[in-house]
Amino acid sequence: MYARRRRNYLLMMGGCIVLFVSAWSFVRLWSVPAAVAMCFVAMVIPPVAAVIANRRGPEDRWWDDPSGDPKSDEWWEELDGKRRRDDSDNEW
Repeated sequence: MYARRRRNYLLMMGGCIVLFVSAWSFVRLWSVPAAVAMCFVAMVIPPVAAVIANRRGPEDRWWDDPSGDPKSDEWWEELDGKRRRDDSDNEW
């Protein structure tokens, strides 16, 4: 799951670099407006790549899903305010 997201991110960022470098290396010799347009497209790619790389997949565990460890799940519920700590839980 992480490899797929990383690969997609690197492909998008590679495309961004290719657009930017090619725009000012040789496209500007034929058309400056096309080079500027390519730079604008390259400018939009990094935020989109970050959103795509950080989105949650269907198989990813989300932060509030139970972990399966009862002690850890109790601790997180207490921190989130879903469960109040009893005096009997005090380990001091």
